[in-house]
Amino acid sequence: MSDNAETQEVSESQIAVHWREEEYFPPPPAFVQQANASDPAIFERFSEDKFPDCFTEYAELLTWDKPWDTVLDTSNAPFWRWFVGGKLNASYNCVDRHAAANPDKTAIIWVPELEDDETLYISYGELLRQVNEFAALLSDYAGLKRGDRVTLHMPMVPELAVTMLACARLGVVHSQVFGGFSGNACGTRIADSGSRVLITMDGYYRAGSMQDHKVKADEAVAEAARQGQHVDQVLIWRRREGEYQSQTPIVDGRDFFVDEVIGKYAGQEVTPVSLNATDSLFLMYTSGTTGRPKGAQHSIGGYLAYVTGTAKYYQDIHPDDVYWCLADIGWITGHSYIVYGPLSLGTTTVIYEGVPNYPDGGRPWRIAEKLGVNIFHTSPTSIRMLRKVGPEEPFKYHYHFKHMTTVGEPIEPEVWRWYYNFVGKSEAAIVDTWWQTETGGFLGSTLPGLQPMKPGSCGPGVLGVYPVIYDEDGNEVPKGSGRAGNICIRNPWPGIMQTVWGQPERFIDVYYRKYNRDPNSKDWHDWPYFCGDGAVQAEDGYFRILGRVDDVINVAGHRLGTKELESAALTVPEVAEAAAVPVIDDIRGRMVEMYVSLKPGYEASPEMEGKVVTAIETEIGKIARPKNVWIVPDMPKTRSGKIMRRVIASVSNFADVGDVTTLANPEVVEGIRQHVQRTKVAKGDAPRELSETELAEIQAFGDV
Repeated sequence: MSDNAETQEVSESQIAVHWREEEYFPPPPAFVQQANASDPAIFERFSEDKFPDCFTEYAELLTWDKPWDTVLDTSNAPFWRWFVGGKLNASYNCVDRHAAANPDKTAIIWVPELEDDETLYISYGELLRQVNEFAALLSDYAGLKRGDRVTLHMPMVPELAVTMLACARLGVVHSQVFGGFSGNACGTRIADSGSRVLITMDGYYRAGSMQDHKVKADEAVAEAARQGQHVDQVLIWRRREGEYQSQTPIVDGRDFFVDEVIGKYAGQEVTPVSLNATDSLFLMYTSGTTGRPKGAQHSIGGYLAYVTGTAKYYQDIHPDDVYWCLADIGWITGHSYIVYGPLSLGTTTVIYEGVPNYPDGGRPWRIAEKLGVNIFHTSPTSIRMLRKVGPEEPFKYHYHFKHMTTVGEPIEPEVWRWYYNFVGKSEAAIVDTWWQTETGGFLGSTLPGLQPMKPGSCGPGVLGVYPVIYDEDGNEVPKGSGRAGNICIRNPWPGIMQTVWGQPERFIDVYYRKYNRDPNSKDWHDWPYFCGDGAVQAEDGYFRILGRVDDVINVAGHRLGTKELESAALTVPEVAEAAAVPVIDDIRGRMVEMYVSLKPGYEASPEMEGKVVTAIETEIGKIARPKNVWIVPDMPKTRSGKIMRRVIASVSNFADVGDVTTLANPEVVEGIRQHVQRTKVAKGDAPRELSETELAEIQAFGDV
């Protein structure tokens, strides 16, 4: 008997998903009147027969030092090259050209978490000065040059945007690591990228208290050294100038405070380096199905054109808007739609330091009222949290959004309605966007001035992007069939990453090999992009995204690889085996639960569970903290020794475990189920009815 038959696997493409089709919400007339995209002719301009030249419309939003010769080069498929021959600089496009035209216009509004602290307004002229001075420091003091990689591990402060834009000015490839990740996780990314400079901050506020962030820098440098990468310099921005917020000693000759060094470069100007469109702008690491994170390598020309175009048409950003994306710049959303997209369009972008519900659920709406925010962008996790802690709060404040975005994970229709009726006060257009770190910008969304909204559905493919759903055998799943499958993109687009840093074969294996028709072909039609998400397409062409089909758990919109989680647990000497599974959570969408078995001679205890939690927080960060750690005598396994994650995921979610008689050790399942579920009920974690899509996700969760 084969493993597949033995485990009774159900693939995404075999699951019929049923739900009530939601009603349409037309875009508000006032929004349509001012929308950047209000002429239906735009669909014809981006039709498939106009591909790839349609994307010159996005590229023409930028200022080029030299125009491109070729829009799309497919000669080394699937390593697509966009706007070949063109030269430009991302920093110039985001800062210089706006500073020249309107130097006093506000570029960034920074809101500190403590409400009594001063809100900072940075004009385009001032941003240009700061970017120039820090670029001079990076070039001279740190010795960084075009093509070098530098790792950033910074919180939500304006200095992060300044640092990114200074790197872009020099052609230095920046790699920002989410500030919530641990020092070890940062060190792994330093080693993978080959960075010799780390740029960090001493501390920042989170939930009302100052966090010691510099301590992570020492851990990162040590972990990078363990993996063979030496860090020459650690540049430290200080949260409060002249005050050190960390208890960690400064390492002489390695650690330097930026505010003590940058005075040497006061008033200096650094000419933006004219770079090839196909040169790299940044690396953004994302979890994969193996322990080593993937460095998504993004280009300058294609990426910047794509985020500028999608920010204009899908975020509907105008230069006179006040735009607030309540995400973290440490993720791709922040890169694309806090920094590069909005600043390229010359608008005012808001950066908020802290958590949305500090000190209470009214904080976001007070900020929006005070700053005159009219475009709001956040995740379903934040929406669910704000709905729980302050469902009536939005009506207490006199702000008015014309446009709202949801990003990072599918949003439930009832949560969507609260967002629309309460946060948006039934006045705003909503775009429910679907995309990924690897894609650079939006893949699926309604065009807000022209297409109606439908709760729970992201909409059709965005302009110039042609999605399709395939079953496991590569057959197209027709729209309106009610059957789920693997959503793929049939064509390249400018925002797509260039490759996985240092791992070109992995790039092909993960994203293209599954549905490739001819590995020697240079025709893009033969290279559909495999997104790793399950989806269903309604008769109207709108897609509903069902979640990951690979071994990745989406926690509050943050992708955590099961292999990373399990590898962290296995650093505990007493742990013999580990398996990570998703559990449905009303606020965060999904949370992680860990199952571990111990080596002979060790006993289960709360202390042992604590060791596993500590190991995960140390290796990855508190974002990955498991909801529960279950120590079990043995894992349910197939006869070939594979751990059946599907079975334990079902146990954690109070779902039917299915037929386990073909397992090598079916007798362990009932004992695990009784222990886990009784403990959960005793803690007040009562079972709730799963939706069809949630049940399908759990039943399809993969094997180790």
